[in-house]
Amino acid sequence: MKNYFDSPRGILSWLITTDHKKIAWLYLVSITVFFLIGAFAALLMRIELFTAHGDIVSPDVYNRLFSIHGIVMIFFFLVPSIPSVLGNFLLPLMIGAKDLVYPRLNLMSWYVFMFGGLFTLWATIDGGVDTGWTFYTPYSTMFSNSHVVLAALGVFITGFSSIMTGVNFIATIHQLRHKDMNWFKMPLFVWAMYATSVIMVLATPVLATAVLLIALERIFGLGIFDPALGGDPLLFQHIFWFYSHPAVYIMILPAMGVVSEVISCFSRRRVFGYKFIAYSSLAIALFGFLVWGHHMFVSGQSTFANTIFSFLSFLVAVPSAVKVFSWTATLYRAKIYLRTPMIYTLGFISLFMVGGLTGLFLASLAIDLHVHDTYFVVAHFHYIMVGGAVMGFLGGIHFWWPKISGKSYNEKWGRFSAVIIILGFNLTFFPQFILGYLGMPRRYHSYPEVYEYLNQVSTVGLILLGIGYFFPIVYLTVSLFDKKNVGPNYWNAAGLEWLTESPPPHENFHELPATVPDVYDYERLPDLGGAS
Repeated sequence: MKNYFDSPRGILSWLITTDHKKIAWLYLVSITVFFLIGAFAALLMRIELFTAHGDIVSPDVYNRLFSIHGIVMIFFFLVPSIPSVLGNFLLPLMIGAKDLVYPRLNLMSWYVFMFGGLFTLWATIDGGVDTGWTFYTPYSTMFSNSHVVLAALGVFITGFSSIMTGVNFIATIHQLRHKDMNWFKMPLFVWAMYATSVIMVLATPVLATAVLLIALERIFGLGIFDPALGGDPLLFQHIFWFYSHPAVYIMILPAMGVVSEVISCFSRRRVFGYKFIAYSSLAIALFGFLVWGHHMFVSGQSTFANTIFSFLSFLVAVPSAVKVFSWTATLYRAKIYLRTPMIYTLGFISLFMVGGLTGLFLASLAIDLHVHDTYFVVAHFHYIMVGGAVMGFLGGIHFWWPKISGKSYNEKWGRFSAVIIILGFNLTFFPQFILGYLGMPRRYHSYPEVYEYLNQVSTVGLILLGIGYFFPIVYLTVSLFDKKNVGPNYWNAAGLEWLTESPPPHENFHELPATVPDVYDYERLPDLGGAS
């Protein structure tokens, strides 16, 4: 029986496909390449920071390294990773649809994504950009001699890809759900994708406006951010962070959806507080638009505004805490199976907790004044983004890999790499909390020798982390050449996506059930499947 790999074959069929499953593969290959580029820039930065004196690259080259690392990792890996790969592949399967509601728009979103990515890579190859991923004015508009316009244009173009994906997901969830699937029969991953899509559609145009204004001021000399021309440099920060803080939840909400699915499967328990988790996703999407000012506590904005944004920043932690408490209650007194996806999921919870709690430190005005623009912020950001979003992505890829590819991977290598990644991550970024608290500023390529030991520990940790990331790329790729396909329900999991073959046929389902099963009713299912 033919699966989606076989209908039809050939490179051209992939480049013109409207099958959401193949488009997910196009995104997977693309973001993996961008991830490797961003990771290589990070490695060069950490090698430079191994010693206190800048003895490998110049300050200008170092600026370009951390800029391209941030731009590529955020806009071309973290933002599209789970929505464009797992969301694209799984969303129609989870709601009983044959495809997304606008399949051609889905393919176009990938081409737009790649077009924007090529613009950014062109800027990198032609000399790079040195403004950081935030493109802060007035440096980006008045003083930088790097390719700011090209990089900003690449980000601008890519934003349209996010908007297309968000519109497609929202319309699909509203229009193509199984006739028996109401809102509270949907998997929590679908709820997470819905909330994420709302943020994509509402927030991304704001980012596009911000980077377009930078290009207009640089090219035409318009007085938008330049004070000498009547502009306001802080205006850019307000516009940029109005998008970029909700963008944090574009990266983290989908990972939270993955965690809900994996925890339920590998504890063989119904998710505790289903409606609380679902509504908390929408609450996070709402509150995410209200806290941008906590990035500007030292910018000179009023004490009253700082106080309001501080309060809202504490408030936004509540729906995230609701999820963590619900996951913990699901695990309470359960028989937990520590397979590879579950190890990544537990790693997500622990690392996200550290990132979230240190976020409360930064929401406190007194502490933020001390650690602002230090390595404390770098560590906090990476505990949320890498410890959260990347761990969720890897957990989801390993959980649904038998469904996506029809193949199983080496479970022992999977567990080993997951443990190495968690150890390497903590060794890399936990010392940076200490560095930041001691006063080491970020974005410097040389520093006082008193900080050298902790930077050396961090560099060794990054090498270990890189080794950990290398293993999944290898063993997942190797698994594709296995001639034996797994069965339709590798993990004995609940949910509509597990009722069809692995890999699924082109039309997803040969025949849909008349009623939708309870996607978290693990009492009716046999014990956990898969390799032990």
